[in-house]
Amino acid sequence: MTAGGVQESKLHGVMADERFFITALGIGQICSWGTLYYSFPQVTEAMALEFGWSRAEQYGPLTFGLVLSAMLSYPIGAAIDRGYGRVILAGASLAAGLLMGLWSLVSTLAGFYLIFAGIAALFAATLYEPAFAVVGRRVGPAHARRGITALTLWGGFASTVFVPLIELVMDVYGWRAVLWLLALVNIGICAPLYATAIRPRLDKAKDTDRTVSTDGGRCISPSQESIVRRLVGRPVFWFIAVFFIAQAALMSAFIFHLYPLLLERGLGAQDVVMVIAVIGPAQVAGRLAISLLANNASITAIGAVTVGVMLVVFAALAFLDAGLATIIAIASAYGAANGVMTIVRGLTVPELLTTRFYGTINGLLAAPSTIAKALAPVGAAYLWDLSGSYELVVVALLFGALIMSSAYWGAILIKATSDRAEPNMRHRQ
Repeated sequence: MTAGGVQESKLHGVMADERFFITALGIGQICSWGTLYYSFPQVTEAMALEFGWSRAEQYGPLTFGLVLSAMLSYPIGAAIDRGYGRVILAGASLAAGLLMGLWSLVSTLAGFYLIFAGIAALFAATLYEPAFAVVGRRVGPAHARRGITALTLWGGFASTVFVPLIELVMDVYGWRAVLWLLALVNIGICAPLYATAIRPRLDKAKDTDRTVSTDGGRCISPSQESIVRRLVGRPVFWFIAVFFIAQAALMSAFIFHLYPLLLERGLGAQDVVMVIAVIGPAQVAGRLAISLLANNASITAIGAVTVGVMLVVFAALAFLDAGLATIIAIASAYGAANGVMTIVRGLTVPELLTTRFYGTINGLLAAPSTIAKALAPVGAAYLWDLSGSYELVVVALLFGALIMSSAYWGAILIKATSDRAEPNMRHRQ
């Protein structure tokens, strides 16, 4: 075989390996999101009816678990940066399966709190953030856009696949059988896929943010601690942090309360399932549109438009009538914008902050946003208990959308101002 043939064969091998890597991670994300995240409102709604729990009691363990998840976000991101992605994602999926099996045996509120808090803590090790960090380590954060976009295209089908499946199994066999099924999915699908796809020996872990020392011009790599200290001292970091926090709280409160919110507005259970099932394909459609029509556009420009769309979506939810057609349109717009938002979140760190230590920096930002994600659903539940309806909750969602969009626009403005100022400072020096 000629040298050119050998190189072509190697190239095809690399491309095939990358396709398998993204496909396996993508299927794993469908199952992780569908079993661990989207199952919660349906299963706990059935549990609350059976045991007579209040809305706040129903959502309490989610809060505790997400606080634990926030505490784990930074060390998990740092561990993935050190090459432990396979152990983390596969091991967390096994643990999640075991906990879901135990959840099916629950008959007390205390047992529910204890077990689901552990499941929610595993969000930090199974959902998009660790998966994005694994992709960033394989190809380097500066080149991760294609992989992250493809991964979100897969993950967008999670609600479409699992919400109707859970409803079907629950109608026939009950919520305990649903949990056994979800446990088997984590143990039999997620864990093997992550263990097979994530191969640390193929990681590039590129250093793309270097500094130059003063002793002879030698190029050195800054430490993890110095990168973190430098970023925390910049205003753009805090605007991005507020954006992450507001976006996480908004999406968490909305998605976890959408099922009962729509029931309260007069939709039947089947119509509610149909509305929620629309969100997944809409997410995929939004991501495909970005991939096909705006592949060369900057993530900041895409993000600036997307947060504006989100603001319009929640204004429509607050002020338009609650007919089925209107709700489907709102859910479709939300799904498309949220699909794009996932890509924006995944690429905000390399686009606006740094391409070094992606898992660590993303974990640092994910920690407070996960706490917000934890508090938002139970906060919305308390608002519902206070007023007896979801009207006050919808107003809070609109206010959160305003904070989120303002923070992102502010981050872009500060970054652009800083970029313009740096050449001028160098020129004066």
